[in-house]
Amino acid sequence: MTEAAQRNISEPDGPAAVGEGKTLEKGTGAGVPGRRAPLGDPATRGRTTIADGVVEKIAGLAARDVLGVHAMGSGFARTFGAVRDRVPGSKSVTRGVKAEVGEVQTALDLDIVVEYGVSIVEVARAVRENVVAAVERMTGLEVVEVNIAVGDVKLPEDDDEDDREQRVQ
Repeated sequence: MTEAAQRNISEPDGPAAVGEGKTLEKGTGAGVPGRRAPLGDPATRGRTTIADGVVEKIAGLAARDVLGVHAMGSGFARTFGAVRDRVPGSKSVTRGVKAEVGEVQTALDLDIVVEYGVSIVEVARAVRENVVAAVERMTGLEVVEVNIAVGDVKLPEDDDEDDREQRVQ
């Protein structure tokens, strides 16, 4: 123990109990039979685990907030998801996101579709920045990597086809 740490333990009113070279504070109940020693900061008691799905949702929402990202997921995932999204309350924000969560770190893989005309490099940079900031702020996990796969480009003429498909049901 450092000198400062030893002083902080015993300073308030001097030593209350001494045993095997340890000095404890008065009023802690540490030297009294039947009383437990303080356990320390309550924030350090126990363990918090964060599921992969939680990180995937956070990352999915953060990626969708970036201008230039049209959709998330590979072609098959988007097709399947479009059918699932028509069921009320079933929209999946985790589509196109895969997270591997450890005890203190996480790694993310994202599949995105970008709008035609945007800089893919700039969109990918903005997605990384937004995802890292959101995941680290909300979970406290360190994001070690965000891998982005651009699987498609949304062309302007695709809007007409999308509208036509939605009208014909």
